Order: sequence, then structure tokens, then C-alpha cells
Amino acid sequence: MVGTQAHPGMLVLLRESRGLTQAEVCAAMSKASPMGATAVSQGYVSRAESGRLAVCDDRLAWYAAALGYPQDLLCLDPQVGGVGVGLIHHRKKAALSASALRQVHAQLALTKVQLRGITSAAQVSDEASGFVRVLLSTLTTPKDVARQVRKAWGLAPGPVPDVIEAVENAGGLVAVRDLGSDLLDAVSQWDEAGPPLLLVNGRAPGDRCRFSVAHELGHLIMHGEPGTGSQQEKQADAFAAELLMPAADIRNAFKGGVDLQRLMELKRTWRVSMSALLRRALDLNALTEWQHRTLVIEMSALGYRTAEPVEIPREQPRTVPALVRTLLDERGLTLESAAACARLLPEDFQHLYVEGHRTSPLPSH
Repeated sequence: MVGTQAHPGMLVLLRESRGLTQAEVCAAMSKASPMGATAVSQGYVSRAESGRLAVCDDRLAWYAAALGYPQDLLCLDPQVGGVGVGLIHHRKKAALSASALRQVHAQLALTKVQLRGITSAAQVSDEASGFVRVLLSTLTTPKDVARQVRKAWGLAPGPVPDVIEAVENAGGLVAVRDLGSDLLDAVSQWDEAGPPLLLVNGRAPGDRCRFSVAHELGHLIMHGEPGTGSQQEKQADAFAAELLMPAADIRNAFKGGVDLQRLMELKRTWRVSMSALLRRALDLNALTEWQHRTLVIEMSALGYRTAEPVEIPREQPRTVPALVRTLLDERGLTLESAAACARLLPEDFQHLYVEGHRTSPLPSH
């Protein structure tokens, strides 16, 4: 799986994970060479990524330094190593650029290999026993699937206490990262060769984070195959709404009218955004289209569409930090050894998995 020369596909993936251009990589390689004496052209990086030349020996070391990853990771075959991107779901806005999305997808792929190494070293099972795919049909709607999940996972009626904890209890893995933009809230993947993985944007407020995790959960369970993007997004939204705000439990909360004050009160209880609550009220026929539109306009005028009142505490993953504690405390691994398990440099492992920072490790060039 790992040789002594870089794999072209991994070179592309690692460069994209850092958000670097080929020109930036060649400049960083030149800087990494002894005394900066060896100039590396953009053509060299292009040929390396296309597999037209072998990257090994000193050039492999300079390439690894330029990208900020251990040399052995550069030699890993993305497909054989299970790092391949595959089917990815994401909750994003249309304005997000293709290059920014590729960077996030690359981060997701690399987080998979990091967590696979951490899980293996911690000697714990990565079986996601609580995750079962459910096919949608004319008789099985996203709302039906959400109800099935609530029942299978033993969620009591009313608000879900902690969505991330529920996903982790079912065997999923969740990591919080700075995804570099406010235009994407979460990204997820489940290839069934390992546990489902969700990356949650550390920039998103707590209420939006809860809905995004539930939305991604809907994708993971309902969408095992590519489909119509807009249709799948609507289905994931319907799943999330029913999971977090079950019709049978929240309908009475809308009785007596819906206004901004009532939405703030409900936000504290259900811990989802006022906008999500307002949409739920409309879907449950608790207010008319005209009333809904009026409240949307009022919220926009007050600036609530970008910054709502009532801050909801962010939910935090527990499984991954516990795995890291197992490595460092129970198994007594050094920081360097634990980082090697995750195929990261020690400073990046410290930053991502020990200090609890929510940002992606970016090299200094």
C-alpha cells in the first residue's frame, strides 16, 4: 500500500486539502530544498500529479515538507488506502466555489484516514451498528425514515437532547473543523467500509449546527446512490425537520399563534433556528403563506436572517476526543507516535486532536 515514491492521486488530494495551487507547491518545494538552492517548476508539479514522473528520495522529502504531511502519506494509494472521495453529501450554498468545495472534500477524505489510524491504534471497534440504509418509496417518506430512526435509536418524544451524541451512540464519527467558509455547514460520507463520518463547520452557530447534522444524517441513511441534488436536499431537510421537531410533539407548540417572541421561546426549547421553526409551522399548517411571508420580511428587517437572537450552545463530539485520550493516556503513546498513527505531523495532531482547535492544519509558506 505504501511505497517509496509518491502516488499521483495523493499528491493532488493533499494539495487540494491545503487549498494550494501548483505554483504555490513548487515555490514551497524550492524553499524546502537545501538553502533553497533547487528551483522546482510548476511543470514538475503538474507532471508529478499526472503520474508522468516519479517523486522519490530528496524530492519526496521536499514535497512532503511543502504540503506539510509525513512522507509515507504521500506514498499512499488513495483508492487502496480507502481515502478515495466517493459519494459525498454536503449542506452548502450555491455561491461556494468549486475549488473551496474540493478542499473540503479533500479534508473529509484525509480525516477518514486519520480517524481510521486513531481507531485502529486505540483497538476499538469501528462498527456503526445503529446505521441502516432505508430506501425511499411512495410508501416510505423522509418523515417516515426520521420516525424510524428516532424509534431505533431510543430517542424520547420532544427535542433531541444532543444530536451529535445520538449520531456517535449509533456508531458514527463527528469532527468539527473550520471549513474555510460560512457557505457550507457540514459534509458527510459513508462508504459502508467504515463508520459514517461527518465534518461540521466550526463557524456555524449551535442551532444551525444541530439542523445540519440532522440533515447530513438524513443523507447518510436515505441516499446511498447519487441522485437529483435538489430533490435529495429537500428530502434531507424533511428528514431533519421531523427528527428534530416531530410533528406529533411540536404541533401543539404552534397553537395560539406564531410571532417573533414565540419563535424565540421555541428556539430555547427545541434548539433549532427561528427560521427552521417558522418553516416547520408553515409545513404543519400552523400559519398561512401570507403570515409566513410577513414574518420572514420582519426577520430580515431586523437582521435575523444572518444573526438570530438567542444563542444556542454548540454540541461537541465526544468519541474522537475519547479515542485520543485512550492513545495518549491509557496506551501511553507519545505525541509523535500518536501523530504517526493518524499520518499527521506532531504539530498538526496536537492542533487538531489534542488542543481541540477546530481549524484545519495549514502549512506556513
